[in-house]
Amino acid sequence: MKTMFKLKRLPIFFGAILMLGVSCSDEFLEVAPTGQLAGPLLENEAGVDGLLIGAYSALNGVFGNRFEGPNHWITGSIMGGEANKGTDAGDYAAINPIQRYAIDATSGDINNLWNGRFEGVARCNNVLKTIATAGDKLTAATATRLSAEARMLRGHFYFDLKKHFNSIPYIDETVEDTEVPLVPNTPDVWDKIEADFQYAFDNLPAENGAGRVNKWAAGAYMGKAKLYQAKYAEAKTWFDDVIANGVTSNGLKYMLLADYAQIFNAENDNHAESVMDVESANETGNVQNANAFDDLNYPYNTGPDGPGNCCGFFQPSIQLANTFRTGADGLPLLDGSFDNPENEVDNIYRHVFVDELDEADFVLDPDPLDPRIDHSLGRRGIPYLDWNGDGEGNHPGSAWIRSFPYAGPYSPKKFIYYQSQENTFTDGSSWTRGYATMNYNIIRFADVLLMAAEAEIEAGTLEQARLYVNMVRARAANSEHWVKRSDGSDAANYVVSEYPSFPDAAYATAAVRLERKLELSGEGHRFFDLVRWGVAAEELNNYLTYESQYLVTKFGGASFTAGKNEYYPIPQTQIDIQGTDVLSQNPGY
Repeated sequence: MKTMFKLKRLPIFFGAILMLGVSCSDEFLEVAPTGQLAGPLLENEAGVDGLLIGAYSALNGVFGNRFEGPNHWITGSIMGGEANKGTDAGDYAAINPIQRYAIDATSGDINNLWNGRFEGVARCNNVLKTIATAGDKLTAATATRLSAEARMLRGHFYFDLKKHFNSIPYIDETVEDTEVPLVPNTPDVWDKIEADFQYAFDNLPAENGAGRVNKWAAGAYMGKAKLYQAKYAEAKTWFDDVIANGVTSNGLKYMLLADYAQIFNAENDNHAESVMDVESANETGNVQNANAFDDLNYPYNTGPDGPGNCCGFFQPSIQLANTFRTGADGLPLLDGSFDNPENEVDNIYRHVFVDELDEADFVLDPDPLDPRIDHSLGRRGIPYLDWNGDGEGNHPGSAWIRSFPYAGPYSPKKFIYYQSQENTFTDGSSWTRGYATMNYNIIRFADVLLMAAEAEIEAGTLEQARLYVNMVRARAANSEHWVKRSDGSDAANYVVSEYPSFPDAAYATAAVRLERKLELSGEGHRFFDLVRWGVAAEELNNYLTYESQYLVTKFGGASFTAGKNEYYPIPQTQIDIQGTDVLSQNPGY
């Protein structure tokens, strides 16, 4: 916020002499603070664009708290049951109650998430206010484009707040600063979010430069907003347009990449599957410009033969691995039987802690698996990108796991940099080598296709839904891009195929929902999907029951409470600041 410092007034009699001898104005007593730009200096294209870049930077987080990260590895993936906190019980212990669905309103991390998103909103509002005061210092076209970018970003920040907290204060650029603390929270903000996306779609160009939002990102986000409200027919209209006509902000026609792994490769950023992303960079003087929100999310204690050398967080869940089991026909086990003992993925955890076999006797799972398992999570004996690992290029198992009994046997693999990229696509200037610089996709094209498939099911067009799902599965079935060993052989028994039919809506719905888990695991969507589908309590209590068989210390006695845990508590700090007569707490807290 702009501030001005005023010198104290001189005594009245001396002031009167000054007024007589100089002028009838005391403007010369207002001194702009050194090192800050006053409003008029920003009322031009360069100034407004600088403010807008500040709003873009808020996508990556503002206050350096990992809950602010755009990938929601805690609030979306861990809370969605596709990952565990990882490491051990004493490390970042504040996450422990959150992953057990026992969070309360005093959580500092949730308050930081709230603050970070509202800081993003404030930056967007500042852009819009400055455009309004700039007048004819900006051309009409420039003012419209910059306004559209700011409103698109504001729509994103509010969408993010809505899906986390449900009931939120809505503050736009017309609200005076003195009125901000008096704005109550309400769940009725969808119309305002939609208005921002509509304005952005109507006024942004199709090509706006890599890293900036464009009209098709706005169109995809509008479809997503409609889907979250169960407005399926309207969502379908938006997705139809995006799929048929959409291009990336740097002008590439939207399409699925042939190689799934390239979605998460920093050398391939700004690719044709990127609908809206968060840019990252190294060597900027601040590692917050890299993927600072992921700095803990590497295999543990890897040394020079593995990435990051820290810290063992964000370990994929045992149940997630099982989800990648396929039948002999290459289709997923839609009935949930992937958790049955005969279908569980063999892993060193189960052998060591259940069967009591020596780790040296471990044999890789011989049964069919979706190949995305080994692009999505690190498994013992499977090549781990281009890292040396066990000396043969494989994940070494327990050497990279901090605590098997607490966190299980798997390591994260998406958003991990390659050994060949160290110090070129990483920023090693801070306490850990684990600051990678691949972009994070808030929305990618596979996500759009699968959301469109949901809308098609509701429209009764099951065949179109099947076609969209099979587009995603056809990529997974391309054996050229499966994880390979050094001799060119497949790293595991990969068997995946396309759906021959969707016999009814219930089957189609189950297929789409599981496909989202397989395709988007670890990308922060799962919890919010379960909530909007109305199945969070059922799915997550099932997850807790299964996972606690193995991870007793972590999950014993944990449960998800329907009617409460679908949304996060309004931070008590915010209620204390604004008062209970302004902010009301969410149910159950």
